Amino acid sequence: MITLLTSVFPLLAYIAYNILVPQIEKRRPSLSVIMNMQRRRWVANAARRESPFDAILSGNIMGSVSFLASTSVLLVLAVFAVYGQLPTLMEALDSLSFERTYSVLDVQIHLAVLLTMFVLAFFAFTLSLRQFNHFCIMLGALDHDRVTTDEEIEAIARMNALGAKNFNSGIRAYYFSIPTVAWFISEWVGVAVCLATILVLAHREFFSSAHRTAASAAVIAARHRQAKD
Repeated sequence: MITLLTSVFPLLAYIAYNILVPQIEKRRPSLSVIMNMQRRRWVANAARRESPFDAILSGNIMGSVSFLASTSVLLVLAVFAVYGQLPTLMEALDSLSFERTYSVLDVQIHLAVLLTMFVLAFFAFTLSLRQFNHFCIMLGALDHDRVTTDEEIEAIARMNALGAKNFNSGIRAYYFSIPTVAWFISEWVGVAVCLATILVLAHREFFSSAHRTAASAAVIAARHRQAKD
């Protein structure tokens, strides 16, 4: 029973993290929330210019998402390939595991957990890619012959933010797959690495230097906007 719980622990932590972080963001803005303010500034500025600059930026973003989505497919196939090499894997685990010997069923279940993580990453990245594609279309549909309304800017920026949200979800699946791999060494090593992963992600979202820098940039932009008004 303990082996099963520790096996699925990273997956449960991943799901819980994605549920709890938006609740915490209501009290303390995360780096993602702050960057959403910059996304709105991007759309507002794009509405006032006619240049290929915004298309280049959008293409770079979509290229990164597409690469990670393709990588997820390769990882899914790799896990399936491991299922066909279980005897070899069990021999390797006998030399790696210093706490206990896993049964074949334990390893099969854990591989299913690892497979689930990469499948979730694939769906998150492909949804993100689709939403960024919608964002590009909405950005390209802007009419520069008239003033773009705040409602249009908000809608386009919100589409960009949705793409970023799912991109972050895919990245987190990659992060939480690390403790899933650590489980092969020891079930408690997997739990410890999972807890460390949560701390690292929380620090990057709420307490990192990137968070402080983005917050400073948002404050400066707000001051300039107030001075202009």
